[in-house]
Amino acid sequence: MKRIKLNCDMGEGFGIYSLGDDTAIMPYIDMANLACGFHASDPLTMYRSIQLAQQHRVQIGCHPAYPDLVGFGRRAMACSPEEIYTLILYQLGALDGLCQSLGTQVSYLKPHGALYNTMMQEPKVFQAILHALKEYNPSIKLMILSTTQNHRYASVAETYGIKLLYEVFADRGYDDHGKLIPRTQQGALLNHQEALERAQLLLSEGVIKSINGKKLPLQADTLCVHGDSKEALEIIKDLHAL
Repeated sequence: MKRIKLNCDMGEGFGIYSLGDDTAIMPYIDMANLACGFHASDPLTMYRSIQLAQQHRVQIGCHPAYPDLVGFGRRAMACSPEEIYTLILYQLGALDGLCQSLGTQVSYLKPHGALYNTMMQEPKVFQAILHALKEYNPSIKLMILSTTQNHRYASVAETYGIKLLYEVFADRGYDDHGKLIPRTQQGALLNHQEALERAQLLLSEGVIKSINGKKLPLQADTLCVHGDSKEALEIIKDLHAL
């Protein structure tokens, strides 16, 4: 993955409960999206996750979510733009405060789960997140789903002084319009071999294939593998070797 950085959702344990093998995965990725307590994690988990990222020189990203621990942040909530603005600031401030205590900082932000999906569908939510970044630290980049409409998102982000990172998912199914297939539907999750084939096609041709085999040209600054999947470690190792 010489031209595309690998990112992974991490630090998603909670208290005595663990999720994903962060210690084994961290050496093979470039960017770690760290949970901030709303869908998973807690202060100690966040602190240790930052230390682990530092140890392997991995970029630290804020991974904020709707306040939904029970649903792991995968259920949309009817939050107003003002609520979105403040919940982003709250989670970003918490993670960045811990980062500063360890001599590092948050370099980008990637919303989690339902908030990520809503951001891509609702302009007011997208703008509320951009507003929060502008007010907190406009040098922090925002990671969004890469689509055929990247220029539209970039145009809005530019008015806030925020730069975007375009993400493609290695382990998620896409429909013919470039949207992620809901996890409740067949074809939503890709297996090890399918994820590798996607990455290879993206590197060689700059496209991915939809669930129906349609080629979708997508800009990719970073490729995501979900750290809580059973095959995550092996997928990430093989992608790292490409």
